[in-house]
Amino acid sequence: MTDRDSKGLTYADAGVDIDAGNALVDAIKPLVRATRRPGADAEIGGFGGLFDLKAAGFRDPVLVAANDGVGTKLKIAIETNIHDTIGIDLVAMCVNDIIVQGAEPLFFLDYFATGKLAPDVGAKVVKGIAQGCLLAGCALIGGETAEMPGVYQGGDYDLAGFSVGAAERGTLLPRPDVGRGDVLIGLPSSGVHSNGYSLVRRIVARAGLGWNEPAPFAPDTTLGAALLEPTRIYVKQLLTAIRTTGGIKALAHITGGGFIDNIPRVLPDGTGVVIDLDAIPVLPVFRWLAATGGVVEYEMLRTFNCGIGMVIAVDPAKLDEVEAALSAAGEKPVRLGEVVAAGEGERVMTRGRLAL
Repeated sequence: MTDRDSKGLTYADAGVDIDAGNALVDAIKPLVRATRRPGADAEIGGFGGLFDLKAAGFRDPVLVAANDGVGTKLKIAIETNIHDTIGIDLVAMCVNDIIVQGAEPLFFLDYFATGKLAPDVGAKVVKGIAQGCLLAGCALIGGETAEMPGVYQGGDYDLAGFSVGAAERGTLLPRPDVGRGDVLIGLPSSGVHSNGYSLVRRIVARAGLGWNEPAPFAPDTTLGAALLEPTRIYVKQLLTAIRTTGGIKALAHITGGGFIDNIPRVLPDGTGVVIDLDAIPVLPVFRWLAATGGVVEYEMLRTFNCGIGMVIAVDPAKLDEVEAALSAAGEKPVRLGEVVAAGEGERVMTRGRLAL
């Protein structure tokens, strides 16, 4: 009798299936391989991911790191059994934070934790992560899968993402000359992105709607699929505009905290902004959320992106050039307002009204 024939307890008896984990790794290897880029060409499976900064073309780089998750948007993915786009959100939340520093995202790692590993679900999640990496131009160089029965229930899972980028020394954003008179440009969002979903889910529950019912704001698709529209990744278009125009002074990723909390993070002391709310292309999903949940305008501005996922502070002398570069990259830039002098009070001031 060998140890393999023993009647003792096994890891599988405790709820952890090593074979399922190995099957997932084998399934995702082609997806990971597709994200290779200069600086990263190794296979996954080692104890750490490798990246060669010199091969990526950097001479005197400063590294920029970011990590994030996707919040309770995960609950909708799990409850609808739609798993192939949530990975895009995971990448977007990290790489969009890196590009606002003026850095190029270089590589990405993910953490996938679940109560019971289903290799097909894991593969769909990683497929989305790989797609997000391709959109951002960064390599997926590793990750971790953890099966933790008792911590997560059944097929529930959680995601975390980690990304590292680089910029040549002296080119980081925000620039020190951000100041009064700079023009604000907004780049449209694709929807709710990955913030505010605890409120979104509360509003859906109040409305008494199921995920498979037609979305009131997009009746050609289900409510679940509409709310899982992935976060836009702004990396490539912004990198081009930053490098070719020299006119971008600061970037603000509109995530949790909306306009109110995120824009001041990139402003120097003594400055604020005035936002023209009439200029924001409010998406139908936000009109529905505001109306159904009775959410007032200020709360919308502090919770959601309302239709603008990225705000750019631009040198007014370079405004036309920046707008042209963004348009050539497929963006539809919107003039939102300007940077102004501000005291100790509110730093994000508004004029007009959201079209809710």
